[in-house]
Amino acid sequence: MQTDSGKSLSARDKEVIWHPLTQHQTAGPALAIVRAEKEFIYDEAGNRYIDGIASWYTAVYGHSHPYIIDAVKRQMDHMDHVVFTGFTHPPAIQLAERLLQLLPQNQAKVFFNDNGSTAIEAAIKMAIQFFYNRAEKRQTLIAFEEGFHGDTFGAMSASGLSVYNGPFEDYFIKVERIPVPNQENFAQVKAQLLDVLKKGESFAFLFEPLVQGAAGMKMHWAEHLDALIQICKKHKVLTIADEVMTGLGKTETLFASEQLDHYPDMICLSKALTAGTMPMSVTTCSQEIFDAFLSKENAKGFFHAHTYSATPWACAAALAGLDLLTSPEMEANRKRINTQHLAFIEKMKNHPALINLRCNGVILAMELNVPMERYGELRDKLFAHFMQQGVCLRPLGNTIYVLPPYVTSDASLAKIYAAIESSLLLFGRG
Repeated sequence: MQTDSGKSLSARDKEVIWHPLTQHQTAGPALAIVRAEKEFIYDEAGNRYIDGIASWYTAVYGHSHPYIIDAVKRQMDHMDHVVFTGFTHPPAIQLAERLLQLLPQNQAKVFFNDNGSTAIEAAIKMAIQFFYNRAEKRQTLIAFEEGFHGDTFGAMSASGLSVYNGPFEDYFIKVERIPVPNQENFAQVKAQLLDVLKKGESFAFLFEPLVQGAAGMKMHWAEHLDALIQICKKHKVLTIADEVMTGLGKTETLFASEQLDHYPDMICLSKALTAGTMPMSVTTCSQEIFDAFLSKENAKGFFHAHTYSATPWACAAALAGLDLLTSPEMEANRKRINTQHLAFIEKMKNHPALINLRCNGVILAMELNVPMERYGELRDKLFAHFMQQGVCLRPLGNTIYVLPPYVTSDASLAKIYAAIESSLLLFGRG
């Protein structure tokens, strides 16, 4: 697509935009996308790509879904935005009611934010102030190694991926990290957690339940996580589930936390919440947490706000998304994708170029059996290869993963799998 100046969108972009997660000294031009529909995105030259990661796990019902677009249009005709301190409106109330019906039963209140990082930030602040309001000073957060929780300072503090956080680590809140539990290290992880808890300084345990996204879609068992949550609860330490990535149908249940016997005290949602239409997130909590902020002293209230908290357009999109999420059609789609993923794993499980093939719900992941840096040259070559095949996949180091929109057709899934197989011929080993 050309403008009156004769420059492409990519050329104009390069003159004025600073992109996230980009080293502009070495990066090529950004690919200009001009249209998106169902599982497809289209660039300015007219090329079509299958969005194999649902645009960072947001457009899970497909891009530009007419049911969601119509709901947002209707809300636009009625009301744009209203300040949410001292005011409320029907879409926010309806969304909170719907979410609490679907979330684990211990969740009682919904706090609105504007993205995944700020949902985590609010949860961390709530947990700190929960104890502060009870005249207890606790200053340590417990988190998993290699977790990722966002880019605001509290969320960064909790994140264990130093490739993102190096320049800022001297300014973080105090965090004690424990390994992600598995069959081999479970006893050791429990002992390490107990050692941290015995100090009596911890206010919360923050975790990505069952799947660590940015770490490379690393998966762990519900029974191990559940045992750690139970230990935290016995020591009166709050638990926070970061379901920004996993929530709303990505795993085998609507929320990964549903697979636990001991539910977290707080749950953070974003990304798929508004189905790829506009920013919004929520931090939900138990009644006990909410009650700790009730007082005749104003200072014990939670004085934290976002200008666009619960903006009606975003609430309308989220409500429409929940209609789709709970529909028989989307449930069948998720099961169909899971079945196709499992069939691909069965086909490729003995391929020498792949290791650790795994699946949870619509999430498929595997490692290319070659050493490489997270943002190294080989990763870039893999990405370019997939795009040349008409498939948008963004490898995380040597991890290739697929998390497609729930409406992705069998033909598109087959094309994604074929692109992965063809990459093994070029970059695999063994």
